[in-house]
Amino acid sequence: MPKITREDLLVRAKEMIPTLRERAEETEALRRIPDQTIRDLVDGGFIRATLPARYGGAELDYRSIMEIIGMISRGCASTGWVLCNLMSCTFKLAFWPAQAQDEIWGESVDTLFTGNLIFPAGRAQRVDGGYVLRGRWPFGSGIEHAAWNFFAGMVADSEAPEFRIFLLPKSDFTILDTWRASGLRGTGSQDAEVEDVFVPEYRTLNAADTREGNSPGSQVNPAPVYRLPLFAMFFTWVGAVELGIAEAAVEDYIDAARIRAASYSGQKLSELTTVQVKIAEARALVSAARRFYLDNCDHAMAIARDGGLPSMEERARYRAEGALGAQFCCKAVDLLAAASGGGGIYDRNPLSRAFRDIHAGRAHITQTWEPNATTYGRVALGLESDNPLL
Repeated sequence: MPKITREDLLVRAKEMIPTLRERAEETEALRRIPDQTIRDLVDGGFIRATLPARYGGAELDYRSIMEIIGMISRGCASTGWVLCNLMSCTFKLAFWPAQAQDEIWGESVDTLFTGNLIFPAGRAQRVDGGYVLRGRWPFGSGIEHAAWNFFAGMVADSEAPEFRIFLLPKSDFTILDTWRASGLRGTGSQDAEVEDVFVPEYRTLNAADTREGNSPGSQVNPAPVYRLPLFAMFFTWVGAVELGIAEAAVEDYIDAARIRAASYSGQKLSELTTVQVKIAEARALVSAARRFYLDNCDHAMAIARDGGLPSMEERARYRAEGALGAQFCCKAVDLLAAASGGGGIYDRNPLSRAFRDIHAGRAHITQTWEPNATTYGRVALGLESDNPLL
């Protein structure tokens, strides 16, 4: 496959929107992404967007990643969400020891990874040559399609709390059929269980090694995008899906309102002042959210390209403003859902799906306002961050 560019992937993502919309009902009914859609994403080169250049990947920056995932999410939020997990987990492996990278990417650069990064869900014990891991994790988005999975856990015998991430092949964990949800129904975000599995040292990573630009993988993957603190930038991945849902909802509502008449009065919707005001507010909210997300991507990348790292206050700000952007996106969709009348409650209405999906996405820790705002407020006041992953 020739070298992949940001422009190529944005064009392909836009071209996929009609097909993804046609498959949206099937995706929800399956409760996972259709196999053909996964093949389309792999064949389209999307997984290689975050692959290191030394393996032929594009190692795109955070803005480009957000724009691509957001575009896919305009067609189907569940697909955007799973692509987010697949791309972000490909990205994560670049932080791992070279031995782990070569073991997996040496066989195929299109290997699919997913991850469950909920640290308290897993417990690990140090043993000779590695760790023994056990636990049960929820929210394994796209896990049925992946060959490998990242599981987060706490090391039980460490003197201070140690947050560590473990990379396991599919044969080492059990997928549990638990995903029945109100939103993002097609993500297949099943639970996964690990029962006392040995994980060699080189397939593990201390989360502290993702913060200061000196991860084990940085020796072989020196690109600035891999130097940025991993968890401080987590607002981008899920935020891209929230933004894509909201942008599509606003555009779709405006297109419909230009030609529709109110069911009760027969008056053209475009002539109703209340509709005009809601559209204006929704559009402004989404535009503001886009600036929050993308401006912070650009800000962080500029620091990394200059050889630096964002300060703790900047890291906390990225997370807080990312969560505020999600609030804006949710409010925009809420405004339009309220203006849709009875027609907006049908599952077949794309706005109904957008309403369910965007609220499901907002439940993600990176998009939830209170914990991220608390961290930002603490740091702004000169107190220690309460988020050990930043």
